[in-house]
Amino acid sequence: MSKLSVVIITLNEEKNIRRCLESVRAIADEIVIVDSCSIDKTSEIAASFNAKFITQPFLGYIEQKNFALSHTSNDFVLSLDADEALDEKLQMMIKQEMVQPNADAYEMSRMTHYCGKWIRHGAWYPDRKIRLFKKSKAKWGGINPHDKIELSSDAINESLKGDILHYTYYTLTEHIQQADNFTRILADDLFKKGRRTNIIRIIAKPKFRFLRDYIFKAGFLDGYYGFIIAIISAYAVFLKEIRLKEHWDNNG
Repeated sequence: MSKLSVVIITLNEEKNIRRCLESVRAIADEIVIVDSCSIDKTSEIAASFNAKFITQPFLGYIEQKNFALSHTSNDFVLSLDADEALDEKLQMMIKQEMVQPNADAYEMSRMTHYCGKWIRHGAWYPDRKIRLFKKSKAKWGGINPHDKIELSSDAINESLKGDILHYTYYTLTEHIQQADNFTRILADDLFKKGRRTNIIRIIAKPKFRFLRDYIFKAGFLDGYYGFIIAIISAYAVFLKEIRLKEHWDNNG
C-alpha cells in the first residue's frame, strides 16, 4: 500500500481550508500546507488537522507548488487548492488506488461552484486535471498563473471517477478582479518568454474564446451564469493581449 501526501498552498483561506481538509482527512497519511504569510485563522484551522504548516512568502504559483512538493515525505502526492475539495466518489477512488497503484499519475474532473450554482458545461466542466501523481515522475510547470503538472516521458497516466469540487468566486466582482490580476501576471510572464501579439490577435482571440466556451462547448446550458463566465473569459483574453502589447510598446 502506498502512502499519500496531500499538499495545499494557502493565503488567508479560513473561509475554505476546513472544507478542503475534511475531504482528505480519511485518505491522507500526511498533509503539508505551504502558506504565504496569512493573517487570518488559516494556521489555526490547519493545526486542528495536524497538518505540517510551512510559512513561505509567495514565490509564484508554479514555484510555490514545487516548493511545497519538496517538503512532502511520500512519493504519491495529491495537490489541491484551498478552495477545492474531493467529492465522496473521488475520495473512495483515491483510497482504493493507493492500495495497489496502477499508474504514475491520475487525471480527474473538476466541477466549479460559481456564485451559488454548479457549472456543468462550457470550458469549466469537466475541466480535467492531473492532481494525483508520483513526485518522482512529475513537477509543476506551465506559465504563471496557469500552472499544470508536467509528467516525465515514461509516466503512465490514468483517469479516476468523481469530481474535485471547486468553490470559486462567490460574487461576480471577485471573478472580474481575479481576471484583472491573473492577466497582469500572465502578460508579464509571456513578455519575459518573448511572446508577442498584434492587432489581429487582440480582435480575434476574445471573440473566438466566447464562441468556443458559450456555443461550441455549450456554456449556454448553464443559463445566465454560463453567459457571464463566457463573457468574462473573453474579456480576460482581451486584457492579456493588450497588456502584452503594452509591454512591447513600452519595453520592446
